[in-house]
Amino acid sequence: MRNLETRRPFTRADAIAAGISPKQLRGSKYRRIFYGVYVEARVPDHPVVRSQAALLLHPPTASASHFSAGRIYRLPMPGNPFEHVTVARAADRTERDGIRCHVDTPGPGAVQVKEGVRVSSPVRMFLEIASFLSLVDLVVVGDAMVRLGLVTATELRTACDASTDRNARAARRAASWVRARVDSAMESRLRMLIVLAGLPEPRVNHEVRDDYGNLLMRFDLSYPDIKLIIEYDGRQHAQRSKQWLHDLKRREHLDEERWRIVVVTSEGIYKRPLDTVSRVRRALKQQGCHGITAQPSEAWRPYFPTS
Repeated sequence: MRNLETRRPFTRADAIAAGISPKQLRGSKYRRIFYGVYVEARVPDHPVVRSQAALLLHPPTASASHFSAGRIYRLPMPGNPFEHVTVARAADRTERDGIRCHVDTPGPGAVQVKEGVRVSSPVRMFLEIASFLSLVDLVVVGDAMVRLGLVTATELRTACDASTDRNARAARRAASWVRARVDSAMESRLRMLIVLAGLPEPRVNHEVRDDYGNLLMRFDLSYPDIKLIIEYDGRQHAQRSKQWLHDLKRREHLDEERWRIVVVTSEGIYKRPLDTVSRVRRALKQQGCHGITAQPSEAWRPYFPTS
């Protein structure tokens, strides 16, 4: 009999060697993660725990990859129910419900250790998921990678340009649209809706300062040359008096400086994207932007279905 750390995933064989019976494993004290892999029931479900469990079924050289890697990095990954593991040889694959195993031989630096787990590097993960995600979803992930300091936009573009990976073409296209200082996934989506509609790309996080260099305001997306702001508003607390007063003062300043603001909510992205495109086009023309085409591009439609 040996001691077993049951707050980390463990195999059925390890449990039996430590004196834990099959009946106890089926009881309320333990939770099965995958067939043959368990953890104490009180341990919260977490991406790191699930990746640790999946890796227990594979050789020590295996790594968490694809969506599993993205979740460990705390990136906004679209729903994917599987844990992804990459192994060096087909013979190292283990079939289990809930696990997707990939065969690859990542080069130097392509695997890192994050929270005690061998995991694809951020750039490698970006290339891995490029064949699974749409252009817009991949840009959302890329913007978040830069926001979290995992990579710079230039580093990501350079790595994708140099890659010979089978997914490199899709990764390069998305990386070319990744920007620094994007505050949220919804801002990424709004920016991509605008540019895919054939409209000029707005500037990200433009700052307005006074004569002494003090920051007065920061705009999510804007066209400073024509004083137009495109702002995503996902707040649920606008009724609070402090926030309301702040918004009023900000709006007064914008009016004084002759800025125009177009506010877009989640409905304008997920349910009424065409309306958003039309509002932004109209505002751009009214503010004096030149070169706006007679009709918007239809390239946004595959990524923003209308209801």
